[in-house]
Amino acid sequence: MLIVAIIIKLDSKGPVLFKQDRIGKNKKIFKVYKFRTMRVDTPNNVPTHMLDNPDFYITKIGKFLRKTSLDELPQLLNILKGNMAFVGPRPALYNQDDLVALRDKYHANDIKPGLTGLAQVKGRDELPIKIKAQYDGEYIKKLSIWFDIKICFMTLK
Repeated sequence: MLIVAIIIKLDSKGPVLFKQDRIGKNKKIFKVYKFRTMRVDTPNNVPTHMLDNPDFYITKIGKFLRKTSLDELPQLLNILKGNMAFVGPRPALYNQDDLVALRDKYHANDIKPGLTGLAQVKGRDELPIKIKAQYDGEYIKKLSIWFDIKICFMTLK
């Protein structure tokens, strides 16, 4: 993590960590920590896919960090604080009302969000919101330590 932090500082101006409001267990808002992968002048609280030209805002090292998911490592702090689990539905942005509403249907907002999850290993941000929520619901139905272990191995792959 120290090496990543140094590379971020060398690559672009601004803080190493990025904090953002996300939806946690029982829809309680918490601050999620990530390594900063975008320029400091990026519009706040806008999902990357909703930016007009996302590549314009992503830093050189940011592309690599996102592709390898190394930008997510600071979320280990969220796990230690009790806001997140290793496995669960990825935490939605506080303003992603459509995803939050669909997750209510599947009871996915009733558990801690995870560093990784079923939707994450099945397609990440490439998935439409409806399909992502369905995977979150499938995760809830299959919830077990063995399923979590399987998802961890799928994440590493």
